[in-house]
Amino acid sequence: MGRNTALPEGFERFRVTDSTWPDDTGCHVLHVDMDAFFAAVELRTRPELADRPVVVAGAGPRSVVLSANYPARRFGISSAMPVAAARKLCPHAVYLPPTRGLYSEVSRGVMAIFGDYTPLVEPLSLDEAFLDVRGALRRLGATPGEIGRRIRARVEEEHGVRCSVGAAGVKFVAKLASGMAKPDGMVVVPVAETVSFLRPLPVSALWGVGPRTAEVLRGHGLATVADIAATPVERLRRWVGAATAEHLHALAHGRDDRDVVPRTEEKSLGAERTFDTDLSDRREQQRQLLDLSEKVAATLRSRGLRGRTVSIKIRFSDFRTITRARTLPGATDVARTIHATAATLLAEAGATAPVRLLGVRVEGLTGEGEAEQLSLDDAQPVSRWRDAEVAADIARSKFGAAAVRPASLLKRDVQ
Repeated sequence: MGRNTALPEGFERFRVTDSTWPDDTGCHVLHVDMDAFFAAVELRTRPELADRPVVVAGAGPRSVVLSANYPARRFGISSAMPVAAARKLCPHAVYLPPTRGLYSEVSRGVMAIFGDYTPLVEPLSLDEAFLDVRGALRRLGATPGEIGRRIRARVEEEHGVRCSVGAAGVKFVAKLASGMAKPDGMVVVPVAETVSFLRPLPVSALWGVGPRTAEVLRGHGLATVADIAATPVERLRRWVGAATAEHLHALAHGRDDRDVVPRTEEKSLGAERTFDTDLSDRREQQRQLLDLSEKVAATLRSRGLRGRTVSIKIRFSDFRTITRARTLPGATDVARTIHATAATLLAEAGATAPVRLLGVRVEGLTGEGEAEQLSLDDAQPVSRWRDAEVAADIARSKFGAAAVRPASLLKRDVQ
């Protein structure tokens, strides 16, 4: 069962309409999910394309679909699908390149709207979040469904995009409901009807059930949530293990003890790139690591963060993937330091096979208050490099991302 699934037959009583308003008493958990988010953001300035299939994706031969509007989805196009496959399904679709930074900007505005209603906002990604509105009900003199309606209206009015809302007593049911509400709708699952709502759904609807677990369950004759609810836990343990059995049995009875947890501090930041052609040349691999290190360092500085551990990710042409990491003497946000560590890790990996993907990540993040702990010989050069990188940040903010770049990166760009 996918993230966005049409409301099953017989479930219309859960959809909020002008004439239908399910009992939302106790449905304090909302799951708000933007509709075709990247595509919707792009279409704000291209309204003439609203009724045409539109796909947001990169231009490279290995690019994947980042977002598809609903006319495109009717042809079977979905997020993460290879662009080549999408073009076969719908060659007449309009393919738009992603606009760097725009989606994060809109997301921040949308999340700020959520924060106007409750401080208990748990973002899952740029385009979806859980909200616990229990404390807002009396303050706003509204029911959960009414708060969901207000949020939907404000998101569209202030940002020109639409969202769907699921309301329920527990998180995983609210998320199921928002998927069934799409596009541009709201589904409320009354607390008293949670179990009856779940019973006819396929086992894949349960949080944590992937294709492999679903196959195991179906192999034992369990096709629906009702089947799992009726199966003794002891028997489930033999089939899927103790932890999974307890988890699924609880969900099948509508129990989900997870709270809505506001955003926690970021623990790592990274960037990675899949190449159009596998890279065999070590110098070009090092150059790509430099570009990724520049991006990661700039992001760290923009957020007032530094990190102590640098890691790299290498995916080879046969899809074998390895990671390597090293912890530094102190926290850093300097691209030169990050790149030097990443380059050393790449060399130490000793791999000679062609590389399909490279990634750089900085972990163990702290605020800027923790300075780098370097030797006296190293401190002054690193400080000068950081000053230069901060100056480059300022120049790029004024004149664009290509205004200042390391010479080794610029040289290849102008060839």
